[in-house]
Amino acid sequence: MILGVTLAALAAACGGQDSRVAGRESNRGRQEGGRGSRLSTGDARPLPTADSRPQLVFLGTSLTAGLGVDPDSAYPARIQRKLDSASIALHAVNAGVSGETSAGALRRLPDILSDSVRILVVETGANDGLRGLDVDSTRANLAAIIRQARARDRAVTIVLAQMEAPPNMGPRFTERFHAMYPALAREQHVVLMPFLLAGVAGIDTLNQEDGIHPTPRGHRIVADNVWRTLRPLVSHRSR
Repeated sequence: MILGVTLAALAAACGGQDSRVAGRESNRGRQEGGRGSRLSTGDARPLPTADSRPQLVFLGTSLTAGLGVDPDSAYPARIQRKLDSASIALHAVNAGVSGETSAGALRRLPDILSDSVRILVVETGANDGLRGLDVDSTRANLAAIIRQARARDRAVTIVLAQMEAPPNMGPRFTERFHAMYPALAREQHVVLMPFLLAGVAGIDTLNQEDGIHPTPRGHRIVADNVWRTLRPLVSHRSR
């Protein structure tokens, strides 16, 4: 069951949308590739290719892309600085695309995977939840992402970031959405990262005016959240 504090934070993070807004988002989102979500504004950033180090890839939405902040302030860039400070030989690749659903992430995956990818962090599903897309379909897409990554390289470490759906979708939907991530992590034997926006969602001073996307200060907290999961996974890669 989703904790009340999480629900309250999500309600604030989604800008206090009423049921009419949620309905419009859901209806638009049922068309695959629609742009109904509050996470849907922004452009994709090209994947860096010059760095020859093994890669830590963040496959994600605008939360990963760093919509509204300088690229150096987004949490993947902050993770790179943590890696460098710890002398860990990994190159953090920001593969975040604003507005992307889990289906879009699945379609992009073949272009992202390479022999250099050692760790894949999967941050997707937030737009599915905001649009009220079918939970079973989201789960199937996430499972396919995991399977395809492993088919490319059985040794790749996969981290699944817990995401949440806004409470105005109704308690049954939000509870099913929440439970999907730990259940899938157990089923697929991947690492589950706690809620990406823990300590940030719902806090005005840590979010931009849209109430969803973190400020640079918010991204600093998100990076700390992510690092707590990644640090044990990358420590053996110290130069």
